[in-house]
Amino acid sequence: MSMRDALKQYACFLASIRQFFSEREVVEVCTLQLLDSPVTDVYIDSITAQVNKDIEQKSKYLHTSPELEMKKLLAQGSGDIYQICQVFRDNEQGSQNFNEFTMLEYYRLGFDIHQLMDDIVQLLQTLGIRHSVSKLSYAQAFTQYGNIDILNTDFETLKIIAIEQGLTSDFEWIEDLQILLFTHLIEPQLQALPLCFIYDYPTSQSALARVEGQVAHRFELYMNGVEIANGYDELQAGADYKDVFSVELNKRQQLTKFVPEMNQEFLSQLENSLPQCSGVAIGMARLLSQIN
Repeated sequence: MSMRDALKQYACFLASIRQFFSEREVVEVCTLQLLDSPVTDVYIDSITAQVNKDIEQKSKYLHTSPELEMKKLLAQGSGDIYQICQVFRDNEQGSQNFNEFTMLEYYRLGFDIHQLMDDIVQLLQTLGIRHSVSKLSYAQAFTQYGNIDILNTDFETLKIIAIEQGLTSDFEWIEDLQILLFTHLIEPQLQALPLCFIYDYPTSQSALARVEGQVAHRFELYMNGVEIANGYDELQAGADYKDVFSVELNKRQQLTKFVPEMNQEFLSQLENSLPQCSGVAIGMARLLSQIN
Protein backbone atom coordinates (compact mmCIF):
# COMPACT_ATOMS: atom_id res chain seq x y z
CA MET A 1 0.00 0.00 0.00
CA SER A 2 1.34 3.42 -0.92
CA MET A 3 1.75 6.19 1.67
CA ARG A 4 -1.14 8.09 0.05
CA ASP A 5 -3.44 5.07 0.22
CA ALA A 6 -2.47 4.40 3.86
CA LEU A 7 -3.25 7.99 4.83
CA LYS A 8 -6.59 7.87 3.03
CA GLN A 9 -7.47 4.59 4.73
CA TYR A 10 -6.74 6.06 8.16
CA ALA A 11 -8.73 9.20 7.37
CA CYS A 12 -11.72 7.04 6.36
CA PHE A 13 -11.27 5.01 9.54
CA LEU A 14 -11.50 8.19 11.66
CA ALA A 15 -14.42 9.53 9.64
CA SER A 16 -16.39 6.31 10.17
CA ILE A 17 -15.82 6.49 13.92
CA ARG A 18 -16.92 10.11 14.06
CA GLN A 19 -20.01 9.34 11.99
CA PHE A 20 -20.91 6.50 14.35
CA PHE A 21 -20.83 8.84 17.35
CA SER A 22 -22.57 11.69 15.53
CA GLU A 23 -25.52 9.43 14.73
CA ARG A 24 -25.82 8.61 18.44
CA GLU A 25 -25.36 12.22 19.62
CA VAL A 26 -22.15 11.42 21.43
CA VAL A 27 -20.26 14.72 21.44
CA GLU A 28 -16.59 14.98 20.51
CA VAL A 29 -14.45 16.83 23.06
CA CYS A 30 -10.83 17.92 23.35
CA THR A 31 -9.32 18.12 26.83
CA LEU A 32 -5.94 19.30 28.10
CA GLN A 33 -2.95 17.08 27.38
CA LEU A 34 -0.45 18.97 29.57
CA LEU A 35 -1.54 18.55 33.18
CA ASP A 36 -0.55 19.76 36.64
CA SER A 37 -0.85 16.27 38.19
CA PRO A 38 0.69 13.00 36.96
CA VAL A 39 -1.10 9.67 36.88
CA THR A 40 -1.20 7.65 40.12
CA ASP A 41 -1.65 4.23 38.46
CA VAL A 42 0.97 1.86 39.87
CA TYR A 43 2.28 0.60 36.54
CA ILE A 44 1.71 3.61 34.27
CA ASP A 45 4.15 6.51 34.44
CA SER A 46 3.68 10.07 33.24
CA ILE A 47 6.22 11.87 31.07
CA THR A 48 7.41 15.06 32.76
CA ALA A 49 7.81 18.34 30.89
CA GLN A 50 9.57 21.40 32.28
CA VAL A 51 7.77 24.60 31.28
CA ASN A 52 8.27 28.35 31.75
CA LYS A 53 12.00 27.94 32.36
CA ASP A 54 12.62 31.64 31.67
CA ILE A 55 9.81 32.81 33.96
CA GLU A 56 9.15 30.44 36.86
CA GLN A 57 10.04 26.88 35.95
CA LYS A 58 7.61 24.18 36.97
CA SER A 59 6.81 20.57 36.10
CA LYS A 60 3.85 19.60 33.98
CA TYR A 61 2.86 16.10 32.88
CA LEU A 62 1.69 14.77 29.52
CA HIS A 63 -1.54 12.90 30.00
CA THR A 64 -1.43 9.09 29.91
CA SER A 65 -5.16 9.06 29.15
CA PRO A 66 -7.88 11.70 28.79
CA GLU A 67 -9.92 9.87 31.45
CA LEU A 68 -9.82 12.26 34.40
CA GLU A 69 -10.23 15.39 32.31
CA MET A 70 -13.23 13.85 30.54
CA LYS A 71 -14.72 12.85 33.89
CA LYS A 72 -14.60 16.49 34.95
CA LEU A 73 -16.83 17.24 31.96
CA LEU A 74 -19.17 14.38 32.85
CA ALA A 75 -19.48 15.74 36.40
CA GLN A 76 -20.42 19.13 34.96
CA GLY A 77 -23.23 17.74 32.80
CA SER A 78 -21.56 17.07 29.44
CA GLY A 79 -23.63 14.00 28.65
CA ASP A 80 -22.25 11.30 26.34
CA ILE A 81 -18.78 12.27 25.09
CA TYR A 82 -15.83 10.86 23.18
CA GLN A 83 -12.28 11.89 22.34
CA ILE A 84 -9.60 10.75 19.90
CA CYS A 85 -6.19 11.94 21.03
CA GLN A 86 -2.50 11.21 21.44
CA VAL A 87 -1.49 9.90 24.87
CA PHE A 88 1.99 9.61 26.34
CA ARG A 89 3.51 7.10 28.74
CA ASP A 90 6.99 6.78 30.17
CA ASN A 91 8.86 3.49 30.66
CA GLU A 92 6.99 1.62 27.92
CA GLN A 93 8.60 -0.94 25.63
CA GLY A 94 7.66 -3.99 23.59
CA SER A 95 5.89 -4.80 20.35
CA GLN A 96 2.51 -3.57 21.65
CA ASN A 97 3.59 -0.76 24.00
CA PHE A 98 4.75 2.70 22.98
CA ASN A 99 5.63 6.02 24.60
CA GLU A 100 3.07 7.74 22.35
CA PHE A 101 -0.06 6.30 20.78
CA THR A 102 -3.57 7.27 19.74
CA MET A 103 -6.51 6.48 22.00
CA LEU A 104 -10.25 6.61 21.54
CA GLU A 105 -12.03 7.10 24.85
CA TYR A 106 -15.78 7.43 25.25
CA TYR A 107 -18.50 7.44 27.91
CA ARG A 108 -22.18 6.51 27.71
CA LEU A 109 -24.55 7.63 30.47
CA GLY A 110 -26.94 5.06 31.86
CA PHE A 111 -25.02 2.15 30.29
CA ASP A 112 -23.76 -0.84 32.24
CA ILE A 113 -20.75 -2.72 30.88
CA HIS A 114 -22.85 -5.17 28.87
CA GLN A 115 -24.65 -2.33 27.10
CA LEU A 116 -21.29 -0.70 26.41
CA MET A 117 -19.88 -3.97 25.07
CA ASP A 118 -22.85 -4.20 22.70
CA ASP A 119 -22.25 -0.59 21.67
CA ILE A 120 -18.61 -1.39 20.87
CA VAL A 121 -19.72 -4.33 18.72
CA GLN A 122 -21.91 -1.92 16.73
CA LEU A 123 -18.92 0.42 16.34
CA LEU A 124 -16.80 -2.48 15.08
CA GLN A 125 -19.52 -3.45 12.61
CA THR A 126 -19.50 0.12 11.31
CA LEU A 127 -15.77 -0.36 10.68
CA GLY A 128 -16.41 -3.59 8.77
CA ILE A 129 -15.60 -6.01 11.60
CA ARG A 130 -18.39 -8.58 11.80
CA HIS A 131 -16.75 -11.46 13.64
CA SER A 132 -18.69 -13.71 15.97
CA VAL A 133 -18.66 -12.32 19.50
CA SER A 134 -17.69 -14.28 22.60
CA LYS A 135 -18.23 -13.14 26.16
CA LEU A 136 -16.55 -14.81 29.12
CA SER A 137 -16.39 -13.65 32.69
CA TYR A 138 -12.88 -13.58 34.15
CA ALA A 139 -13.89 -16.48 36.41
CA GLN A 140 -15.31 -18.49 33.49
CA ALA A 141 -12.11 -17.99 31.48
CA PHE A 142 -9.97 -19.33 34.33
CA THR A 143 -12.27 -22.28 34.92
CA GLN A 144 -12.45 -23.15 31.21
CA TYR A 145 -8.80 -22.68 30.28
CA GLY A 146 -6.93 -23.05 33.56
CA ASN A 147 -9.14 -25.18 35.83
CA ILE A 148 -8.73 -22.50 38.52
CA ASP A 149 -11.47 -21.00 40.69
CA ILE A 150 -9.80 -17.61 40.46
CA LEU A 151 -12.25 -15.68 42.66
CA ASN A 152 -11.86 -18.13 45.54
CA THR A 153 -8.17 -19.02 45.31
CA ASP A 154 -5.94 -17.24 47.81
CA PHE A 155 -2.55 -15.66 47.21
CA GLU A 156 -0.47 -18.54 48.59
CA THR A 157 -2.30 -21.14 46.50
CA LEU A 158 -1.85 -19.03 43.38
CA LYS A 159 1.89 -18.90 44.12
CA ILE A 160 1.98 -22.71 44.16
CA ILE A 161 0.09 -22.82 40.84
CA ALA A 162 2.52 -20.31 39.31
CA ILE A 163 5.54 -22.38 40.38
CA GLU A 164 3.91 -25.51 38.91
CA GLN A 165 3.55 -23.59 35.63
CA GLY A 166 7.23 -22.68 35.69
CA LEU A 167 6.45 -19.05 36.48
CA THR A 168 7.76 -16.69 39.12
CA SER A 169 5.73 -16.30 42.30
CA ASP A 170 7.68 -13.31 43.58
CA PHE A 171 4.90 -10.76 43.85
CA GLU A 172 3.79 -8.36 46.56
CA TRP A 173 0.10 -8.33 45.61
CA ILE A 174 -2.34 -10.99 44.44
CA GLU A 175 -3.52 -8.95 41.44
CA ASP A 176 -0.08 -9.07 39.84
CA LEU A 177 -0.03 -12.86 40.10
CA GLN A 178 -3.57 -13.10 38.72
CA ILE A 179 -2.48 -11.00 35.74
CA LEU A 180 0.59 -13.17 35.13
CA LEU A 181 -1.50 -16.35 35.18
CA PHE A 182 -4.05 -14.75 32.86
CA THR A 183 -1.29 -13.80 30.43
CA HIS A 184 0.25 -17.28 30.56
CA LEU A 185 -2.86 -19.49 30.68
CA ILE A 186 -5.74 -17.53 29.21
CA GLU A 187 -4.48 -15.07 26.59
CA PRO A 188 -3.02 -17.78 24.30
CA GLN A 189 -6.44 -19.45 24.18
CA LEU A 190 -8.09 -16.19 23.13
CA GLN A 191 -6.16 -16.21 19.85
CA ALA A 192 -8.77 -18.67 18.56
CA LEU A 193 -11.60 -16.22 19.33
CA PRO A 194 -11.78 -13.38 16.76
CA LEU A 195 -13.66 -11.07 19.12
CA CYS A 196 -13.86 -11.82 22.83
CA PHE A 197 -14.91 -9.75 25.83
CA ILE A 198 -13.55 -10.74 29.25
CA TYR A 199 -15.63 -9.13 31.99
CA ASP A 200 -16.19 -8.95 35.77
CA TYR A 201 -12.63 -8.95 37.06
CA PRO A 202 -11.62 -9.77 40.66
CA THR A 203 -11.98 -6.86 43.07
CA SER A 204 -8.19 -6.85 43.45
CA GLN A 205 -8.09 -5.54 39.86
CA SER A 206 -10.93 -3.05 40.21
CA ALA A 207 -8.95 0.09 39.27
CA LEU A 208 -11.65 2.77 38.78
CA ALA A 209 -14.52 0.33 38.22
CA ARG A 210 -17.59 -0.18 40.40
CA VAL A 211 -17.26 -3.16 42.74
CA GLU A 212 -20.12 -5.52 43.57
CA GLY A 213 -19.54 -8.61 45.69
CA GLN A 214 -16.48 -10.50 44.47
CA VAL A 215 -16.16 -8.70 41.17
CA ALA A 216 -15.36 -5.33 39.67
CA HIS A 217 -17.59 -4.41 36.75
CA ARG A 218 -14.94 -3.88 34.11
CA PHE A 219 -14.04 -5.59 30.84
CA GLU A 220 -11.31 -5.99 28.26
CA LEU A 221 -11.80 -6.67 24.57
CA TYR A 222 -9.49 -9.09 22.77
CA MET A 223 -9.36 -9.53 19.01
CA ASN A 224 -7.45 -12.61 17.88
CA GLY A 225 -5.70 -12.62 21.24
CA VAL A 226 -4.67 -8.94 21.14
CA GLU A 227 -6.04 -6.64 23.84
CA ILE A 228 -7.85 -3.75 22.12
CA ALA A 229 -9.98 -2.05 24.76
CA ASN A 230 -10.43 -1.62 28.51
CA GLY A 231 -13.75 -0.48 29.96
CA TYR A 232 -15.42 0.20 33.32
CA ASP A 233 -18.75 0.78 34.93
CA GLU A 234 -17.28 3.95 36.36
CA LEU A 235 -16.92 4.95 39.98
CA GLN A 236 -19.10 7.98 40.71
CA ALA A 237 -18.25 9.47 44.12
CA GLY A 238 -15.18 11.58 44.73
CA ALA A 239 -14.54 9.71 47.99
CA ASP A 240 -14.21 6.44 46.06
CA TYR A 241 -11.66 7.98 43.69
CA LYS A 242 -9.72 9.31 46.67
CA ASP A 243 -9.60 5.82 48.18
CA VAL A 244 -8.26 4.32 44.93
CA PHE A 245 -5.67 7.07 44.51
CA SER A 246 -4.50 6.53 48.12
CA VAL A 247 -3.98 2.81 47.54
CA GLU A 248 -2.14 3.45 44.27
CA LEU A 249 0.15 6.06 45.82
CA ASN A 250 0.95 3.74 48.71
CA LYS A 251 1.89 0.95 46.30
CA ARG A 252 4.07 3.29 44.25
CA GLN A 253 5.86 4.20 47.47
CA GLN A 254 6.40 0.53 48.33
CA LEU A 255 7.92 0.00 44.88
CA THR A 256 10.14 3.07 45.43
CA LYS A 257 8.59 4.76 42.39
CA PHE A 258 7.89 8.48 42.07
CA VAL A 259 4.96 9.33 44.37
CA PRO A 260 3.04 12.48 43.33
CA GLU A 261 0.68 14.52 45.45
CA MET A 262 -2.98 13.52 45.54
CA ASN A 263 -4.86 15.09 42.63
CA GLN A 264 -7.00 17.39 44.75
CA GLU A 265 -8.07 19.50 41.78
CA PHE A 266 -9.76 16.49 40.18
CA LEU A 267 -11.39 15.43 43.45
CA SER A 268 -12.78 18.92 43.94
CA GLN A 269 -14.59 18.60 40.59
CA LEU A 270 -16.41 15.48 41.82
CA GLU A 271 -18.13 16.94 44.84
CA ASN A 272 -21.48 16.22 43.16
CA SER A 273 -20.30 12.84 41.77
CA LEU A 274 -20.36 11.55 38.22
CA PRO A 275 -23.64 10.40 36.70
CA GLN A 276 -23.87 6.64 36.35
CA CYS A 277 -21.99 5.75 33.17
CA SER A 278 -19.67 3.26 31.56
CA GLY A 279 -16.56 4.22 29.65
CA VAL A 280 -13.94 2.56 27.49
CA ALA A 281 -10.45 3.28 26.17
CA ILE A 282 -9.54 1.75 22.78
CA GLY A 283 -6.07 1.62 21.28
CA MET A 284 -6.49 2.93 17.75
CA ALA A 285 -3.38 1.38 16.19
CA ARG A 286 -4.24 -2.03 17.64
CA LEU A 287 -7.80 -1.72 16.38
CA LEU A 288 -6.70 -0.64 12.91
CA SER A 289 -4.25 -3.55 12.73
CA GLN A 290 -7.17 -5.93 13.19
CA ILE A 291 -9.03 -4.37 10.28
CA ASN A 292 -6.15 -4.62 7.80
